[in-house]
Amino acid sequence: MTEAAFPPGLTPAGARALQQRLADRVVARDGVGQVRWVAGLDVHYPQKDTAHAVAALLRYPELTVAAVAEVDLPVTFPYVPGLLSFREAPAAVAALEALPHRPDLVFADGQGYAHPRRFGLACHLGVWLNLPVIGAAKSRLIGESDGPPDVAGAWSPLLDKGEVIGAVLRTRAGVKPLYVSVGHRVDLAAAIRWTLACCRGYRLPEPSRWAHRIAGGGKAPAGALAAASPGAVG
Repeated sequence: MTEAAFPPGLTPAGARALQQRLADRVVARDGVGQVRWVAGLDVHYPQKDTAHAVAALLRYPELTVAAVAEVDLPVTFPYVPGLLSFREAPAAVAALEALPHRPDLVFADGQGYAHPRRFGLACHLGVWLNLPVIGAAKSRLIGESDGPPDVAGAWSPLLDKGEVIGAVLRTRAGVKPLYVSVGHRVDLAAAIRWTLACCRGYRLPEPSRWAHRIAGGGKAPAGALAAASPGAVG
């Protein structure tokens, strides 16, 4: 979607206005369908002016890593709370576009609907690429919750001014929960269900875990295809 891309010279005020316009385009209904390929995204900053994005593509339901794409792009937007996607999405989109298969579902390391303007990174990616995306964040941006019991699979609603904006989801007993929210073409119940379905005993779902691990300097599994430059998603 052209408008979801970032015009040059975008200011923080302009970015907030763009989020408000695009928030109406988020589809918060379950439209995931059949899943054969699931991807995880993570962005690190090896240098303050460079975004290093990793997209890990996994087969589903095996959850084995089929391909990894790594892309470095200059950072062109300042760090502003609530505007993370304007720093990370360009590199994240380029990494997704370098994968050999179009994912059926994407996990973003960031907020989706659980955002002051209901348009976090996961929403931005989903609207931009018209893909089902789940926001699976390691920390809370906004909202309040009593917190889920310390049992894997338990969750409690994340509330903002009385509205349910996400779920605080316990993916593993004894560790901090994840903050799961709608990104695009998925509802909250499906987002919770898919997050748990993609977990294998760790805090993070496998696509996110592998993307995070590789972005931090870890190695991809043997046999995973490396795709280092942007290309067509097919």
